Amino acid sequence: MRGLMQDWPLLCHRIIDHAAKNHGEREVVTRSVEGPIHRTTYGEIRKRSLKVAQRLDKEGIVLGDRVATIAWNTWRHLEAWYGIMGIGAICHTVNPRLFPDQIAWIINHAQDRIVMTDLTFIPILEKIADQIPSVERYIVFTDKAHMPQTTLKNVVAYEDWINEVDGNFQWKEFDENTAAAMCYTSGTTGDPKGVLYSHRSNVLHALVANNGDALGTTSKDTMLPVVPLFHANSWGIAFSAPSMGTKLVMPGAKLDGASVYELLSTEKVTYTAGVPTVWLMLLQYMQKEKLTLPDLKVVICGGSAMPRSMIKAFADMGVEPRHAWGMTEMSPLGTVCTLQGQFKDLEGDAKFDILQTQGFSPFMVEMKLVDDNEKLIPHDGKTFGRLLVRGPAVAKGYFRVDKNILDSEGYFDTGDVATIDEYGYMRITDRSKDVIKSGGEWISSIDLENLAVGHPQVAEAAVIGVFHPKWDERPLLIVQLKPDQQVSREDLLKYMDGKIAKWWMPDDVVFVDAIPHTATGKILKTALRDQFKEYTLPTAAA
Repeated sequence: MRGLMQDWPLLCHRIIDHAAKNHGEREVVTRSVEGPIHRTTYGEIRKRSLKVAQRLDKEGIVLGDRVATIAWNTWRHLEAWYGIMGIGAICHTVNPRLFPDQIAWIINHAQDRIVMTDLTFIPILEKIADQIPSVERYIVFTDKAHMPQTTLKNVVAYEDWINEVDGNFQWKEFDENTAAAMCYTSGTTGDPKGVLYSHRSNVLHALVANNGDALGTTSKDTMLPVVPLFHANSWGIAFSAPSMGTKLVMPGAKLDGASVYELLSTEKVTYTAGVPTVWLMLLQYMQKEKLTLPDLKVVICGGSAMPRSMIKAFADMGVEPRHAWGMTEMSPLGTVCTLQGQFKDLEGDAKFDILQTQGFSPFMVEMKLVDDNEKLIPHDGKTFGRLLVRGPAVAKGYFRVDKNILDSEGYFDTGDVATIDEYGYMRITDRSKDVIKSGGEWISSIDLENLAVGHPQVAEAAVIGVFHPKWDERPLLIVQLKPDQQVSREDLLKYMDGKIAKWWMPDDVVFVDAIPHTATGKILKTALRDQFKEYTLPTAAA
């Protein structure tokens, strides 16, 4: 016997319909790429999204066609998202921080028919235009007055393009499992892989994100997503915020500490989300200028681990720091760290010990730990294991890749090594390819990095395993100091002594001018391992 409920498909455009109907005057504020602050509303966003949909329909874009966006967080980019998805086409967000050849490879693999882009990225597209034959038209997110001369063929300013139609258009109808959006993994190992989200998965993920122990914004809040729309749906914020009527503040291209602070302050932002490098710049700027943010309530941090010193800095400001963890393949939220009821009154180190974990999974995300023989590992908070996940917003395959990526129970292997305690708090100890195996035991490079970054003179730290004739591998600490700061190898090791197990202590410290990063801002361990592949540890020489 089936239930007698209405068949109401979960489609992404229903989110912007809801926002326009119930929160139509709620603002979307953008620092435009052209410079000035731009203000619009959810009601206007919906009207212009319908124009985008109508114009794409006129262009011959049909169900399943891919339309790429290479753009910053702006109101135009948001309109394009809903317009593309509203006709059953697939919004393919491309990361502009990749190398041009990688961008060309991704566009070719996706077979994008149209590319929508910001002024910033026209030079990149001009370089690769002859390498991407599937692209029929380029649409630049600007108006006629700011449209530059370009060698791109069949190019038009966005404002001129959508003004060719009247907006008298209805969203297309299709099944909720229809593909809605696509984002490629960063491809640190092998070619990038396309993760293909459905309308259903995006809507369900928005509900996950709206959980009070996740992002949890309301119609009374203001959210500034520093995390770009091209990073796994901006962690779902482009869907979750409109679904709640949360005011959105889009930072555009300027993500330095001063620019982010200005928007946080002037727009009275209550929630913000981004990666640790952005928060480091913000904190340094605020400390230098002796500034405060009295309206800010929550900072969500993901992409890589938030150092304990950063967690404490925000907590001391009266701001709740929330670690978030996830993956492109998870849409991306997997866990968020808040204090459960039994821990809500904790103070000091005990509180920070929990806040430094990656948190616990919301409803609709299930996790398990296994060893190399696929045997389940207990959730005791101590035993490391490979982290596997499943849920309605977790990938079951990759676009145009004929390979099973799930285990027999439908779990996806994240490639992370982690522990989970009896309360569900998960702590990433490493990527499986980065964990240091010394004398048959595992050493967490992430724990060592977080500890080293706590030193007041250290800007960033990376730890890799280096060959050792006796122990197989031993940790090498690679350090980038803050400007005009100096510290010795001995000082750093003394700082770390007593805070970790003796046998975890790095065997050596190397100082570098800069630590390499991936296009998504993560430390590029492959480059470091290649750079130091011939390095001889002093303990190995002895």
